[in-house]
Amino acid sequence: MDIIIRKYQSSQDYNKLLDIIITEGKEWAMYTENPGRPKYQKALANTITYVATADGNICGYSRSINDSGLYIWVIDLLVKREYRGRSIGKQLMECLKPEYPDQDILVMSDVDYYYKKLGYLNEGSIFKVC
Repeated sequence: MDIIIRKYQSSQDYNKLLDIIITEGKEWAMYTENPGRPKYQKALANTITYVATADGNICGYSRSINDSGLYIWVIDLLVKREYRGRSIGKQLMECLKPEYPDQDILVMSDVDYYYKKLGYLNEGSIFKVC
C-alpha cells in the first residue's frame, strides 16, 4: 500500500474528509454538526491542510496554522482507525518541515503518549516535532 501525502483540495476532499471525522464520534462533533460544520469547512481551506491517501482513498489528515513565521501549530491530526499503526500520522506531521524549514513545528496534545512514541520533544504540554 502506497501512502501519498498531498495538500488538501477542498472541492474534491471535503466530503471524504468529513466522513472520516464523523466516524470519530461526539469528540469531533464540533466540526461535523451545525453551526460548526460550515466554519470548519472554511478553516480547512484557509489553513495548512494535508491529506494522506492510500490507494486513492483519504485515510488521514492534518491541519495547521502559521503563527506569523514564528511557529507552525498543528491543530488537528487524524488517521482513520483501520490505517493507524502505519506511520501515517508521523508522515502528516513531518511533511511540514520541508515546507517550513526555519520554523519550529509544535502541537498541543491531548494524546501525549502518541507524540512521545514518535520521539518528539515534550516541552510542557506542547510537543516539538523534531
